[in-house]
Amino acid sequence: MKKALLPLFSLLLSFLNTYSQSADPEITKKKYFTTQLNGNILLDGIPNEEAWNSVDWGGNFTQWQPHEGKSPSQQTNFKILYDNQFLYIAYRCHDVAPDSIIKFMGRRDEFPGDWVEINIDSYHDLRSAFSFTLSVSGVRNDEFISDNGNNWDPSWNPIWFAKTNVDDKGWTAEIKIPLSQLRYGNEPNKVWGIQVMRRLFRQEERSTWQYIPQNSGVWVSSFGELHGLNNIPTHKQIEIAPYVVAQTEKYPSQPNNPFATGTTSKLTAGLDGKYAVTNDLILDFTINPDFGQVEADPSQVRIDGFQNFFEERRPFFIESRNIFNYQLTGSEAGGDYDSDLLFYSRRIGSSPHGYPTLTSNEFADAPLNTSIIGAAKFSGKTKKGWSIGILESLTQREMATIDNVGVQRSEMVEPLTNYFVGRLQKDVNGGNTVLGGIFTGVMRENGLKTLLHQNAFSGGLDYLHFWNNRTWYIKGNMVFSHVNGSKEAVLVTQTAFEHLFQRANAAEVSVDSNRTSLTGLGGTFRLGKTGGRSGKNGEVFKFETGVTFRSPELELNDIGFLLTANEINHFTWAGLHFQKSFSIFRSARLNYNHWSRWDYSGRFIYQAFNFNSHATFNNNWQAGMGLTWNPYDISNNALRGASSIRRPAGIGQNLYINSDQRKKVFSRFYTSNFWGFDNTLIGNDLGIAFIFQPLNALKISTGIDYSYYWRRQDQFVSNVDYNNVTRTIVGEVDQNTLRFTGRLNFNITPDLTLQYYGQPFITRPLYNNFAYVSNPLAKNYDDRFTPYNVSQIKLEGGRYNIDENGDGTTDYSFGKPDFNFVQFRSNLVARWEYRPGSELYLVWSQGNTSNSTYELDSPIINNLFDYAFANQSRNIFLIKWTYRFTR
Repeated sequence: MKKALLPLFSLLLSFLNTYSQSADPEITKKKYFTTQLNGNILLDGIPNEEAWNSVDWGGNFTQWQPHEGKSPSQQTNFKILYDNQFLYIAYRCHDVAPDSIIKFMGRRDEFPGDWVEINIDSYHDLRSAFSFTLSVSGVRNDEFISDNGNNWDPSWNPIWFAKTNVDDKGWTAEIKIPLSQLRYGNEPNKVWGIQVMRRLFRQEERSTWQYIPQNSGVWVSSFGELHGLNNIPTHKQIEIAPYVVAQTEKYPSQPNNPFATGTTSKLTAGLDGKYAVTNDLILDFTINPDFGQVEADPSQVRIDGFQNFFEERRPFFIESRNIFNYQLTGSEAGGDYDSDLLFYSRRIGSSPHGYPTLTSNEFADAPLNTSIIGAAKFSGKTKKGWSIGILESLTQREMATIDNVGVQRSEMVEPLTNYFVGRLQKDVNGGNTVLGGIFTGVMRENGLKTLLHQNAFSGGLDYLHFWNNRTWYIKGNMVFSHVNGSKEAVLVTQTAFEHLFQRANAAEVSVDSNRTSLTGLGGTFRLGKTGGRSGKNGEVFKFETGVTFRSPELELNDIGFLLTANEINHFTWAGLHFQKSFSIFRSARLNYNHWSRWDYSGRFIYQAFNFNSHATFNNNWQAGMGLTWNPYDISNNALRGASSIRRPAGIGQNLYINSDQRKKVFSRFYTSNFWGFDNTLIGNDLGIAFIFQPLNALKISTGIDYSYYWRRQDQFVSNVDYNNVTRTIVGEVDQNTLRFTGRLNFNITPDLTLQYYGQPFITRPLYNNFAYVSNPLAKNYDDRFTPYNVSQIKLEGGRYNIDENGDGTTDYSFGKPDFNFVQFRSNLVARWEYRPGSELYLVWSQGNTSNSTYELDSPIINNLFDYAFANQSRNIFLIKWTYRFTR
């Protein structure tokens, strides 16, 4: 193995020696000089008012893609004015063929057709900026840019105004941005960073006012400058947005169940607000928040024991999330560890942790989600480079009501809980060095104390340092966690899937049933190169290498997200990126990755190597492929605490092809496959999607994904006791998964949209050829298991009875693990922004979930449509009205 790695490391060192030269000479920053508005501007998209004549047109754009550094196909000009309340921007987008301008419509925060965009670094911290994008069809997009362009957050949703117009010279636009929506210091004479970019859709061309070479690896720090902003008053943003929701829910009634009458209706109200404590720092708050119109999560089912990760979709939590985001790793190589977070906002308002135990004649009315009483965020960035984020949220004590033939009682299923997150960062030396820290806390009232921690705290310190024109960096963090509670609750944590202290061959950990607290550590160190001098064909070498670790007692899942502890991971990524067009390519990338892993006993448990390539062709088609070799794999989690087990080595590949997305009809195709050596594992995934744009205002997409997964006799089934010894039962598994996804977006105007989303889903794992684990780390695959013969195993009443010693008496049993999981989720949302920031929603949401062991021998597609659209569907109809008061 070591000899095989030597050529790879030699190649890596050769790349480093060749491409680690200093970056290309620094580009001179352009300057635009504005002045105060003198007169009036009618916002109609036509900049013909006399007031515009007081400033010159900015222009002389440079092509950024596909032919970097050349003149653009069509020129672009802009003007900027300001007064005490607003920043005004005018665009003249020249086009010799106005009839060819693409006027695709879209919902807010999309980028349809031709558009023009301005990025404004009003902090002038050279790291963050506010982005305002306007399409020729009038669709507005806004994003908050952080980390010098490496993070674009579309959840930022300011109020601003824009109009466009198409004429015989191309198209024009006028924009009015309230200064209260920006953040800036109180110095009398301001200098802001700005960048203007235009997209010419039909040629998929991007051009920029300030040329920033793609090989520079930076964005905000190289913006041009806006001068002439004098004596702008500070504005304290104040916004109040009350809402009212009327909701009716219809579902199948259940005989004798007083809580399932078939219809439930309710009327709720709440309040969202913003208050600028200073011009830099904003207090966001919400009282009794409502998330009824949020799109449903995609269906996911895992049989490997790991928890599912779902993206945050609730506006209150995703806005300003860049400040609160704290990944433990975030490597360029990627890996499961990249999902680990100190703060995972989906923990707030999640499903209750408890559920009442019912007798045969009892029914329960238990909440599906924990109610959020209120939440507040204090966040922003000061002129001196301090980024501050404080989040506080209180969730309600949730009770389940149990009915026993008319006699009712209540039982707690979730205690009153307080969540806290504090985040602080400081830019040093113009943002070339960033220091930061975070602290989180979860504090619960005394309830469910045998299941939940009483308190859970975590925190960390992080740093980032750039040099050589920000093309090289080191980045790292150290984190800790401390949880405490009853002996029972801490025992649950010690034996949970993420820790498994009871694992038989775990010399580094052991279960202590008397412990009332756990304290863990984690951290990451990364060294990388983001850009630098390019080769003769525009190629740039980039790389990153590092190590990330989680101690056995690290526990983050009260407020964060942790897949598994007790790991030390090494990763390396290297890429040769061709960022300029050449031959048949607009751009291309060649990447190499490798990963190694150890546990805290020092055991080597994982090795993998990957090569992948990606290309965009001159006809705007895209394609990519990858090859992964996994020669060694030991899992400490797969047997759920019984022992470690050696998993099959193997090799995998992936491939995708996307047609030209500018066309009225385009498609996406992808496939991935993995094969275990010695016929031990097969994994196949195949997907295809079609997107239709028959009208500028209408987009329809449909897709299908099918996956097949087969493991030979090492899929975990159950741990049982046999003569005071744990028997770990495994089996061969055949799992088929089928998913259809459909979307429809009809944009009547940029502010009036109709959206539909629907996804029927089924997965069916079937098990056979059962065995028990006898030598889990044996090199020979078949030596790891002892199969049951036909006389030892018998299926009776949905359970397998095992007579291991052959004496005619059942020694132990386990349930039949086969199942069908069928789910259909959909919603239809009509949204009307009847005035800036004020909205009316009409929503129909439909859902159906079936988890059964019936008809497992019928075709999977038959089961999908038999159960996904069955009469047991739950339908929710709601109307939501909001009104945004601003000052």
